[in-house]
Amino acid sequence: MLLSYLRRMKIGLLHLLHWPRLFLLPLALCVCNLVYSQLQSDSILIEGHYRTFHFKKPAGVKTGRSLLFLMHGSGGTGTGMAKGTGKLEAIAGKENLLIVYPDGYLNFWNECRRYSTAVANKEDINEQAFFRAMIAYFDSLYKIDRSKVFAAGMSGGGHMAYKLGLTMPGAIHAIAAIIVNLPDSASMDCIVSGKPLPVMIVNGTADNTNPYNGGEMFVGNSSFGVVQSTEKSFRYWSALAGYTGDPLKEQLPDRNLSDQQHIESYTFRQKGKPEVVMLKVIGGHHDYPSDIDVFLYIWDFFKRSMAFKN
Repeated sequence: MLLSYLRRMKIGLLHLLHWPRLFLLPLALCVCNLVYSQLQSDSILIEGHYRTFHFKKPAGVKTGRSLLFLMHGSGGTGTGMAKGTGKLEAIAGKENLLIVYPDGYLNFWNECRRYSTAVANKEDINEQAFFRAMIAYFDSLYKIDRSKVFAAGMSGGGHMAYKLGLTMPGAIHAIAAIIVNLPDSASMDCIVSGKPLPVMIVNGTADNTNPYNGGEMFVGNSSFGVVQSTEKSFRYWSALAGYTGDPLKEQLPDRNLSDQQHIESYTFRQKGKPEVVMLKVIGGHHDYPSDIDVFLYIWDFFKRSMAFKN
C-alpha cells in the first residue's frame, strides 16, 4: 500500500530521507486501515434472513479461544465498528481472542426498547438465534471456549449487549455497555432472566442522546422511549449480583487534559460474585471516552470476569 501510494504521488524512495512527515502519513493510513482490510465476512440464515458478520481470521490452530462480539450503534455497521479497535486487534493473537463484528438487521438491532422505530424491532427479528448461531459457527471452525463468550457495544449496540445479558446469561459470560442506559419498566420489551453476570457500564454525564440521569431518548427525530438513569442501571446489575452498600470509588488518570473530561470508576467486586463496574465520564458526550482506550479497558474487565463461574 505504501509503495503504490508513493508511485501515485510520483515520490521516489530517496526523497523520503528529506520528507519524513510525508513518510509518516501513508504509514499511519496503513496502520489505521490494517484491521479493516483483513476482515473476513460471512452470513448465517436466520428465520429467512441472511445475517452478516465480520472477523479477522485467527492465526494458528489454538483451541480454547475467547469470543468477543462488538456491536455497532444504531444505523452503523460491523465494519465501521472495527475501525476503532486496532489496539485490541493488535493483541488478540497473544490474548487467544477472536473478535466478531456483527451487523444489525438493516443497520439496527432488535433490543429491549419497546418503542424503537427500527424495522428490526417492528419485525421482532430473532437476535438470540443469530448470536447462538454465531457461537456455534465459531466453535465449529475455531474451537472457542464457550465459557468465555463476551459481548460489548456502543449506543444501540450497547442496548443489544444489555439484551444478551438480560436474556442469555448462560451463553454470554459478561457484557459491557457503552453510552447506554437500561430502558425503564414501561419501555422494556424483553423477558429478563433475573440472573447475575459481570457487567461494565461506560456513560458520559453530558450525553444528549442517552441522558445520564435518565429520561426520554431520541434517535434522529424518533423517540425510542424512556431509559433509566445510569445509577439505576448500575444498581440493577449490582443488586442482581447480591451487592449492597457503596461501591469502591476511584479516579482514573486524566490522560487528555484538553478534552475537559475525567473518569470516575465505581466497582463492586467480591470473591464468588460477578464484578459490576460503572465508569462515570464527567463531561463525556455520546462518544468513546478519550482518557482510555475503551476496548482495551473492557477486555481487561472481561479477563477478570473469568474468575466468576456463571
